[in-house]
Amino acid sequence: MKLFGLIGHPLTHSFSKKYFTEKFVKENITDCEFLLFDIPNIKEFRNVLEQNPNLKGLSVTIPYKEVVMEYLDEIDETAKKIGAVNTIKIENNKLIGYNTDYFGFKQSLKPFLEISQERALILGTGGASKAVFYALNSLNIKCLFVSRNPKNDNEISYEDVNEYVIRNHQIIVNTTPIGTFPNMNEKPAINYNEITSKHLLYDLVYNPAETQFLKEGKQRGATILNGLQMLQLQAEKAWEIWNG
Repeated sequence: MKLFGLIGHPLTHSFSKKYFTEKFVKENITDCEFLLFDIPNIKEFRNVLEQNPNLKGLSVTIPYKEVVMEYLDEIDETAKKIGAVNTIKIENNKLIGYNTDYFGFKQSLKPFLEISQERALILGTGGASKAVFYALNSLNIKCLFVSRNPKNDNEISYEDVNEYVIRNHQIIVNTTPIGTFPNMNEKPAINYNEITSKHLLYDLVYNPAETQFLKEGKQRGATILNGLQMLQLQAEKAWEIWNG
C-alpha cells in the first residue's frame, strides 16, 4: 500500500484527507491511502518518516511550510525562490520539496483579474503568503504585506492600513487562518469601508465558504474568492509530482 499524508498542527479540519480519499474511490485507486500526521512539533517529522516506510509523498500545512525545509535533501528551484514548501516527494530515501500553493493560487486567481488591479495587499507573512507573493509577482502585481510585527520596508502593521492604502491596493488576500471554522465571526482588522466594486478580496480560508472578510467585500460590491479551488488545484499538482 502506497502511503501519502499531511503534516501540520492542528489538523482538525483537513481538506487533503477528504479530497484524496474521495479521489481514490472515484478513480478506483485501490493501492493508496492518505493519512493525517498531526505533529505538535516539527522535530516529530523524523518519527513520521521512520514509522511509515511506505510513504511516497507528503503535503505540508500550517505551521511547518518554512521550517520543514531544513529537513529536506533537495528543494525545487521555485520552492527555493518562494521560501516555503507544501509538497514533499519521497523517492529513493530522498526528500524533495516543492511548492504547489503558488500554482493553485495563480490559476484560480487569473480568470478574475482586471487590468486596473496593479497592487495587492497580502494579510499575513507565513508560508502561504510567500507563495501568494510569488504568484502575484509573476503577474506583475506589486505587493505590500500586512503583519502584526512588521520587519522590513515591504511590511506594514494593521494600524497602518488606512484609506489611502486600501484605495490603492485593489487586491486584498487573506493568508492568515483568521475566520476559519469554528471562529467564524473573526475577520482581519482592516478598514472595510474603503472597499469598492473595483476590489477583489481573496481568502485562502475555505471553511466557511464565505468568511466575514469575504462578506465585508461582497456587501460593497467587490469580487470575492475563497481558497477551495486553490486547494483543489494544488492537490492535483502535488499528486502529479508524487507520481511523476
